Amino acid sequence: MSDPLRPRASLRTAVVWDVLKDALERRVKAAGRDALDVLDTGGGTGNFAVPVARLGHHVTVVDPSPNALFALERRAAEAGVADRVRAVQGDAHGLFDVVERGGHDVVLCHGVLEYVDDPAEGIRNAVDALRPAGTLSLLAAGLGGAVLARALAGHFTEAHQALTDPSGRWGEGDPMPRRFTADQLTELVSGTGLQVGAVHGVRVFADLVPGVLVDTEPGAMDALLKLEAAAAEQPAFHSVATQLHVLAERD
Repeated sequence: MSDPLRPRASLRTAVVWDVLKDALERRVKAAGRDALDVLDTGGGTGNFAVPVARLGHHVTVVDPSPNALFALERRAAEAGVADRVRAVQGDAHGLFDVVERGGHDVVLCHGVLEYVDDPAEGIRNAVDALRPAGTLSLLAAGLGGAVLARALAGHFTEAHQALTDPSGRWGEGDPMPRRFTADQLTELVSGTGLQVGAVHGVRVFADLVPGVLVDTEPGAMDALLKLEAAAAEQPAFHSVATQLHVLAERD
């Protein structure tokens, strides 16, 4: 039906999409409206915004990249949801220069905290964009997954550097400015007054399995997706996930 369900893309998005879709359904029932107002901060080209719009919701995407927003608009048009997707240029720190404070049922904050100067402020702004009853979907890079990946690649010094670095970076060449543990993310969210409902590990195995195996072995893709879904809910695997997803609500 949508980008998150394409075979290759699904390895990266399936867990988050399933959790988010269920959260949207609950929020629809709680709000008593079929169409929600959703804010996607840092939503880029619409990996989640377009599928959410296809469910009938109105989505505002805030992103600093004009090129990404142009691609989003084209993608929304091709999906037939251009009337339900609004592209706005901006960033997390200046969020309320471009969107309404307290005007959204659901806020997606995916791949944002890694890049902002002050993650706590970034989270506060995302939460302040919510209505009195609302849902936050937070997705950020996980520390443990990076450490594991560097170690398995034989880069043991870089793995140790990531493990001990305050920002979770393995060196100057690391393209990721910051990584988090599950405890760090839940603490940031709880500090805003929201109730953390669930934490999921994302891409626990997908980034470690050779692509040729997934592409050539019959049934491997489906089996890996099922494994990812099962492991995502187990706290023991949060410490080795490439990404961490936190779902929080204010009722």
